[in-house]
Amino acid sequence: MSRRDVVDLIPALRAFARTFHRDVSDADDLVQETLTKAIANIHQFQPGTAMKSWLFTIMRNSFYTKIRKAGREAPALADDAAGRPAVLATQEWSARGHEIRGALERLPEQQREVIMLIGVLGVSYEEAAQICGCAMGTIKSRLNRARARLLVEIGETDARASVEADAHLPSTSPVRTPSYG
Repeated sequence: MSRRDVVDLIPALRAFARTFHRDVSDADDLVQETLTKAIANIHQFQPGTAMKSWLFTIMRNSFYTKIRKAGREAPALADDAAGRPAVLATQEWSARGHEIRGALERLPEQQREVIMLIGVLGVSYEEAAQICGCAMGTIKSRLNRARARLLVEIGETDARASVEADAHLPSTSPVRTPSYG
């Protein structure tokens, strides 16, 4: 593992961390914690395996450990309104972008995680199964349920119709048609 390999994976780590934390600072803290643990445990990395999967697994385990610990220490804080941001982000998002983001946030944690790993970060089914600690069939099932639920959440009844409608929208970049298989 070289320093360059790790640096090249930071954007993917940040994107994956955002599936766990809405707040950018919290997501960045999770990335830092992941990298710190990886460096401390570099002797456990097996050459020839996917570093990205190894780092994603560390991140996922770190997040769930933190959640379990926080639940034992302060169970009432999970619903604390004071912990939520008072002002929405100032970024210019389209109405559809807000709708899709909201739909992603409403997905169950495991489905959102798989959508981000496979659909956004381009991780293979095999790697996602390794990261999530489950069978590849479970990953495929979660992904299928997540895709179906996202379509329902955004008011689409047919995946193909949604893709075809989006293809007619003006764009500054080529339209990429996602596969729904």
